[in-house]
Amino acid sequence: MKLPKEILLSELLNYSVKGDMILNYGNGENVWMHPPVHRILGWYSRPSNFDLKRNVWRLNQITQIIDNEIYVKGDPAISDLPTLNRFPTLIQANLINVKGSKIGVISDFLFEMKTGIIKYYLVSRSNIKIPGSSRWKLNIENINDQQPGLVFCESNSLDDLSLIKSSIKNEFMQKGKKIIDKFDDMKKIASNRLEEWLEEDEDISKNADFKHKSFYNEDRTAMSFSEKKEDDPWI
Repeated sequence: MKLPKEILLSELLNYSVKGDMILNYGNGENVWMHPPVHRILGWYSRPSNFDLKRNVWRLNQITQIIDNEIYVKGDPAISDLPTLNRFPTLIQANLINVKGSKIGVISDFLFEMKTGIIKYYLVSRSNIKIPGSSRWKLNIENINDQQPGLVFCESNSLDDLSLIKSSIKNEFMQKGKKIIDKFDDMKKIASNRLEEWLEEDEDISKNADFKHKSFYNEDRTAMSFSEKKEDDPWI
């Protein structure tokens, strides 16, 4: 299977690493990167939940990706978690705005599979481990400075960034707002139609009353009883 040109870090870590002779090296755990130039060098996997060692891989060791498995060539470098935790990374770094306030957390990034160059970062509002949470796009050009655990940007809030992935809660609120807006529109239409119907009914009542009065107010000459008596042969 042909390797994708670009891939998210979260997708890479989700794959189970397979080697020669169908050896299983476990799922990816974290990234090995060089933050000053925004480039990923590789990643490391955990063989099992009870294993203290970690298998470190370079990007150029990837040969193919099939379903939920990523196949590598050669042997990994063996390390341990305390050593790997000293590697610099921007994942889970706090995003700081121009006013010096925290507005989010770096949760993911998109990178080129061949070169490892990071195209842009994804930012979450708080805990990056919350499933289904929203993601905002942070361009490399928007970053002013970076320190261990901190990324400084030119934005004031997350609203200044492009929303890439909307959370379930946000989508539910948006759909709920659309339903409420539609309901309000239906109420307005029904109210306008009711007012028009009442106005038409009022006009009809006025016209009917006018005709009723006109029928009884026609210019007629009142006839006295004596005149009626003379004209009536039966009286």
